[in-house]
Amino acid sequence: MTTSEAAALDAKDAPRDGGSPLLQVSDLHVSFKTDEGHVQAVRGISFDVRAGETVAIVGESGSGKSVTNLAMMGLIPQPPGRVDSGSALFQGRDLLKMNARELQAIRGRHVSMIFQDPMTALNPLMTIEQQMTEMTRLHLSLTKKEASARAVEMLGMVGITSPEKRLRDYPHQFSGGMRQRVMIAMALSCEPELLIADEPTTALDVTIQAQIMDLLADLQERKGTAIVLITHDLGVVAGVADRVMVMYAGRIVEKANVNDLFESPRHPYTLGLLGSLPRFDTEQHDQLSAIPGGPPDMSEPIVGCSFAPRCSFVEDVCKKTEPDLERKVAASGGVNSLPVVQPHLAACHVEVA
Repeated sequence: MTTSEAAALDAKDAPRDGGSPLLQVSDLHVSFKTDEGHVQAVRGISFDVRAGETVAIVGESGSGKSVTNLAMMGLIPQPPGRVDSGSALFQGRDLLKMNARELQAIRGRHVSMIFQDPMTALNPLMTIEQQMTEMTRLHLSLTKKEASARAVEMLGMVGITSPEKRLRDYPHQFSGGMRQRVMIAMALSCEPELLIADEPTTALDVTIQAQIMDLLADLQERKGTAIVLITHDLGVVAGVADRVMVMYAGRIVEKANVNDLFESPRHPYTLGLLGSLPRFDTEQHDQLSAIPGGPPDMSEPIVGCSFAPRCSFVEDVCKKTEPDLERKVAASGGVNSLPVVQPHLAACHVEVA
């Protein structure tokens, strides 16, 4: 199957809710030139996101989750990174073809991102107030006083005590969890149409995690905000996502409505991820399984299925031919927040259910 045929299949199997996608990514390829070789970090990713829904991207570290979204936002350092091909249409405009000025008008105002590492995302030489008000004054045309008031409001909403005083502090004066909350407050300040949340609850205790997810849900309900959630926490995915994409070795290996994915996974890698989670609804709740081996070296050509060396279902065809992302079963219908319908797709030669 050619890349154009694969993109056409993905478009045909896109969720149907009567509206055009807010974001539509087609056949995205991203690579990096390193001392070890040419790394194919993202290999032909296609997906879309509609207003008001949450699409989760899951997979182990190095699978291409963050790189996919950084590339869309024009945040891949070039060199060594490079977007080789593909498109990322936001409200009909290709983000990958925008110049720096056009992207600046989009980022923060219409598309915001919660970065995985707040210590490197925040400027250590600027106070929290300077960093938070810079964006709202630029995009919302607020006065300095109005922007400061907005910053205080947002810090309070993410659970930072005495926000008026903390505005004058620098990032190093905050704990890791508090820096994460500052990043979330900044990302939500302009109430964007699309929020890309890269591990938004990392370093937060469970109480603050729940508050943050409630805050995102409230923004989604009030403004119809679409959320792309990148996470390792499948418990969070089960509670908030509408649809799920499972990534492995730079490709999507399974995509489905969240209920379908948890109830009837169709790819061996997804089975492995779910098998590593503690379950309290079965008698075997104390038995966890591990996926043997490790992910492939992305600087080397991949022949056949990238998961084949770790797969317990492997057959000869798996070692020779890379499987296409194909329909497995019909979708069951609506899920957490939207009545979207996503056909259950998986890239696997064998039937694992």
